Amino acid sequence: MHIGPDLSALRHDDAPQRAAQAALIAAARDWRARTDVAELQSELAGFSACRSIAECPLLAALFEDGNPSARAFVDDFNATVVAAMTRHRLGHVAMRHFTDGAVSNIMLAQAERVSLMLVALDGAALATRPAPVAVNFSPADSWDHILAGRAEATLIEARPAGAAQVEFHCRVAQLVPGKVIAREGSRQALAVDRVDGRLVSLRLVRRHQHPGPAREYDLATGKLIHQSAGDVRESRLEFMVSLAGRMGRADAAPQLAGIALEDWGEGLRWEALRQCLGLDTATGFAALGQLANRAGDPLAEPARSLRAGLITAHPQLQELG
Repeated sequence: MHIGPDLSALRHDDAPQRAAQAALIAAARDWRARTDVAELQSELAGFSACRSIAECPLLAALFEDGNPSARAFVDDFNATVVAAMTRHRLGHVAMRHFTDGAVSNIMLAQAERVSLMLVALDGAALATRPAPVAVNFSPADSWDHILAGRAEATLIEARPAGAAQVEFHCRVAQLVPGKVIAREGSRQALAVDRVDGRLVSLRLVRRHQHPGPAREYDLATGKLIHQSAGDVRESRLEFMVSLAGRMGRADAAPQLAGIALEDWGEGLRWEALRQCLGLDTATGFAALGQLANRAGDPLAEPARSLRAGLITAHPQLQELG
């Protein structure tokens, strides 16, 4: 492995790296403190609190077809923060970022449910990947303003077509500088098919206030192949619920019964009920009965079916009812 002179020197003195890191942190801090960026941050907070994008003039301008504000905003970011990165190569970018070789992004600003990021797609790397066989729909709305590059994409809309299945309606979208693509993530997805060189866009994402599950469907059949909690908090709680069951924590049964009967996502509630039944039959069956008798609860019907099946298999459970 080749180690350049700059990295080799750090073995004996890391002061240059610490100085570079301090400079990058200061550059990001100074950029965020600018009047226009601070005002935009304030708008992001309002947008997160359910204001419409039309009520946020700076955001509305950034995500308006053909409006040069988005390009000017990013050019200014490049001239300050990115320029500092170029000067201080030993430092670590002081903003949340990600890359997998084909897709790269950097978080410019964030407020509760809303995030603003710069996204780049590398066409050559994207072309080496196999064609997708599934499509994901997440509980978030997004806006993409194309800043540079050109690409061909497919806007995919999922419409219900029976239990655990959807029908896809697709249309081709040409992504060119100045174009804005908006989509409702729970039913619309954007699949980028081909990129000429590199595609750069400014992206705004707002997660739903009361997010439903994220779903993945088979592209060929439209059948549901995976579902997960759309809320990070629910996802963590679902993991803890499963862990309590694996650990045999019978003392957690009352809490699990409470989760099953509270206002959480259906997946989490059903998992809590399942684990509760396994840990403490009496507590779990009582919760199952309450759930089965709830009018308007989407889990009431499956709860009634489960209760009937359990009583058929284990008649003694009738006494617990």
